[in-house]
Amino acid sequence: MAETKNPLDILDQLPEAARIRSRKVIGGIATIVADATGLSPKDAADFEKRLCAAAEAQPGIIEARIAMTAAQPQRKLIAIASGKGGVGKSTLSANLAIALARMGKKIGLIDADVYGPSQTKLLGTEERPTATDKKLNPVEAHGISFLSLGQLVPAGQALAWRGPMAASALGQLLDADWGDAELIVVDLPPGTGDVQLSLVQKSRPVGALIVSTPQALSLIDATRAIDLFGKVSVPVLGLVENMAGYACPQCGERSDPFGSGGAEAAAEELGIPFLGRLPLSSGLRAASDAGEPPAAGDGAEAEAFAGIAKKLLVQLETVSG
Repeated sequence: MAETKNPLDILDQLPEAARIRSRKVIGGIATIVADATGLSPKDAADFEKRLCAAAEAQPGIIEARIAMTAAQPQRKLIAIASGKGGVGKSTLSANLAIALARMGKKIGLIDADVYGPSQTKLLGTEERPTATDKKLNPVEAHGISFLSLGQLVPAGQALAWRGPMAASALGQLLDADWGDAELIVVDLPPGTGDVQLSLVQKSRPVGALIVSTPQALSLIDATRAIDLFGKVSVPVLGLVENMAGYACPQCGERSDPFGSGGAEAAAEELGIPFLGRLPLSSGLRAASDAGEPPAAGDGAEAEAFAGIAKKLLVQLETVSG
């Protein structure tokens, strides 16, 4: 007896045929399950339409029902922390996220700084996120997706939140629709308080990057941040020294108003990687105020952020592997 041919064999001619997981026809109804993992929403919708059209064009099929599935991406969180404020942690977070995106990574950025959310300013957009099915949709800027606590309150209004309120807001940002983002950079508030502990409890970071200036006071506080992550078993991916030296724009003479090399020496003493240093720069300050992150362009500052990003990826492979 001749084998009955499945009319849905025609789907094997589609370029995405390998994505088809199952197909069957019962009573003129075609049911097709396909994998949309990694496809953009537009490409997934186009694929679904072509599946439906190809199936319904076959004799005996009166309706096609398509189920598109997608595996949840293996998303990794990187905490950017410091023991004290004013060390350039948010500026580093924004530019590091952009540098990683320029290397081909799909990046999200969460501004979780309860006391001074600044990523909307640094990224040059005041756009507020929308929500779908009670999930926030991140805003796009400079090749990354981002959400900030500053987007959840009117501009200029103080975020006078106690610990549980801050933790709840952080949960909304973490549970947002991050799409295909593979790495999410989390710009934490300074210190070692509720937000840091809530992050570890809800969505354990794959690692933490610590930011410090070269001066002794900043290094003392950075050591406290390192100790916190050690106590909760989150690997420290490395230490970055910010505001390391200043070159006079008129004469070119270099000075070290915050000292020199302190963070690198501390990293060696603590046995953690040193990922690099960033100078105290009026150009970086001006670009940040203008919402034009240097990492999105060219030049020495973009190269400096790219260098730190490359070393960070090496450390991520070490702790993930």
